[in-house]
Amino acid sequence: MASLQNTTKPSGLNQDQHEALVGWLMAMPVIVLLLTFLIVPFFMAFGMSFTNQRLISGNPTEFVGLRNFQDLLTVQLLTLDPLVDETSGELLRDEAGNPTYPKLRDYTRDEETYPQYFRLQEWFSFQRNNSITYVLASDVVFMIALFNTFFFVVVIAPVQGGLALLLAMMLNQKLPGINVFRTIYFMPVVVSMVVVALLWRFIYDGSNGVLNTLLATLTFGGFKPVDWLANPQTAMPALMAMSVWQAVGFHMVIWLAGLQTIPTLLYEAANVEGADWWQKFRFVTWPGLRNTAVFVLIIITMQAFGLFTQVDIMTRGGPVDTTQSVVYQMVQRGYGKYDISGGSTISVVLFFIVLAISLLQRYLTREKN
Repeated sequence: MASLQNTTKPSGLNQDQHEALVGWLMAMPVIVLLLTFLIVPFFMAFGMSFTNQRLISGNPTEFVGLRNFQDLLTVQLLTLDPLVDETSGELLRDEAGNPTYPKLRDYTRDEETYPQYFRLQEWFSFQRNNSITYVLASDVVFMIALFNTFFFVVVIAPVQGGLALLLAMMLNQKLPGINVFRTIYFMPVVVSMVVVALLWRFIYDGSNGVLNTLLATLTFGGFKPVDWLANPQTAMPALMAMSVWQAVGFHMVIWLAGLQTIPTLLYEAANVEGADWWQKFRFVTWPGLRNTAVFVLIIITMQAFGLFTQVDIMTRGGPVDTTQSVVYQMVQRGYGKYDISGGSTISVVLFFIVLAISLLQRYLTREKN
C-alpha cells in the first residue's frame, strides 16, 4: 500500500502538498467558470461604465469619467411658490380658483440661469401648504425601476420567507403521505421561470383568463373581469403573487432542513413545562432556526433584486413603467438600445446596492454576546 501511494504522488511532494494539489486541480473547473462568466465580465462592465462604449458605433470609445453615473443617479428638489400679483400682493389663480405656479420647463430648459436643473425630468411632486415641490431626476425611468425593485424586495422577502416557514412547519411531521405534499409544493421550483411566466400570463389574461373565470364563478357572475397585467394598480402585485408561488418551495426545503436539526428533546422539555405552541415557537423553534433565517433572508433578497424574467415575458415593464426593474433596464439599455456603457453602469450600481444590503443584513443578524 505504501509503495502504491508513493508511486501516485509527484516527486518532491509530501502528503499535505499532494492533497492540496489534488484539491486545487479538482476546483480548477469551477474557478475557470467563475473567472470566465462572473469575475472577468464584472471588471469589464466596471471599466466600460466609465466610457461611452456602444454595441454598434462608428465612433471610437472615449473615457467619460463619472458622467454615466451622474446621468443615472442625479436627483434634485425644486420648490416653487405660487405667483403673486405685483400690485395687490394676492395670489394669482386660474379659472378654477387654484393658485398658479411658474412653469417647470422654465427651470429645466434654462442652462445659463438654472444649470442644476437643466435637462432634468419630473419624477413626482407633492404639495405642502401653497408650495409645490418637484422631485427631478436625470433618468426618471431608472429611478422608477429602482423604486419598483426595492418595493418588490421589501414585499417578497417577508411574504415568501414567512409562507415558506409556515409550509415547512406543516410538513415537518411524521404523517402518512407527507412526502407527497413536500413534492407538490416543491414542483414549481424545478419548472423554468420562462414556462411559469407564460403560464401565469394566460392565468391573468383579461378576457379568458383562469383567474377571472374562477372569480366570476365564485361570485355567480358578479365579478367584473380585470386585465391584471395591463392595470397599473394590479400589475406589480400580480408579478409578486406569481414569484412567491414559484419560489416558495425552494425556501420551504431550506426551512425544513433547519427544523430537522432542532433536537426533539427541547420540544419534550417544553411540553413538560406546559408551553403552548407560541412559546415553543418563540423559545425553541425560532432560536434554533437563526442561522437558517439569515441564509434564507439573504438568498431571497438577492433573488428578488434579480427580477427580470417575469417582467420581460409578462409586462415588458408596463403598464406606465409600473413593473420596470433594475435588471430589465440593464438588459434593455445594453442590448435593446445598444448602450453598453449605460447597461454596465446600471449593473455596477446594482452590484454595490446588493453588496451593501447583504453586508447590512449580515451585520444586523450577527451573533451577539
